[in-house]
Amino acid sequence: MSRLHLTFECQQYTLAGTLDTAPGKTGLLIVSGGNEIRSGAFSGQADIAARIASAGFPVFRFDRRGIGDSDGENRGFRRSAKDISAALDAFRAINPQMDRVVGFGNCDAASALMLAGGAECDGLILSNPWTIEQDDGTPPPAALRARYLAKLKNPKEIMRLLRGGVNFRKLFGGLKQATGGASEYSALAQEMQKAISKYNGFACRILLAKNDRTAQAFVSNWLIDESSTYFCEGASHAYVEQHAQKWLEAQILEVLRS
Repeated sequence: MSRLHLTFECQQYTLAGTLDTAPGKTGLLIVSGGNEIRSGAFSGQADIAARIASAGFPVFRFDRRGIGDSDGENRGFRRSAKDISAALDAFRAINPQMDRVVGFGNCDAASALMLAGGAECDGLILSNPWTIEQDDGTPPPAALRARYLAKLKNPKEIMRLLRGGVNFRKLFGGLKQATGGASEYSALAQEMQKAISKYNGFACRILLAKNDRTAQAFVSNWLIDESSTYFCEGASHAYVEQHAQKWLEAQILEVLRS
């Protein structure tokens, strides 16, 4: 396995990419979320790319326009379909032995893949998709339910409740919010659902970190298919926990080997 740095074209702009070589016929295309560069936060994406490649699967990462080492204007995740398409073409061109490519994205990178209808990837791994239309800091009902359930399992919180050490007005307000929810899914979630509804790749797996607010909001905004949705207990948004890193790697390899 070796790591190659290269450039490719996207609508007359030059984009930067990194390839971790491997002989496998199924490759992994990593799409970065937010304004994150292709190495990921604290080199997290670079590290997992190396591990996946060492297992025999080539991995390609890239900076979309206006990010990192790439030219052009940052158009955001909603308008990144052409960047993903150009990266996919470059990945396939440099690895002619590949007959399948799995697209992987976390947060709004997962949303970008969905909005692009799968972006012509043969399979998808969608982690903690972003469905929040306007982030006003209010926890989604799913997050509140998880919080209150954790409190009910804590003997100290039960004793605090019995002793009157709880603001009941605040408690009942929180319970009302936790049992409620939006009358309809966010406009972004509806747009994603429409775009991905006709996707027919060999795999479309959704990964959700149980302790992540973005994942909790997704649960509130999506009709979950239990057969293709997998939860990681005790994991945060970027799977920085040691057990979560191993879980994420295992999930990706399972799809690549299927």
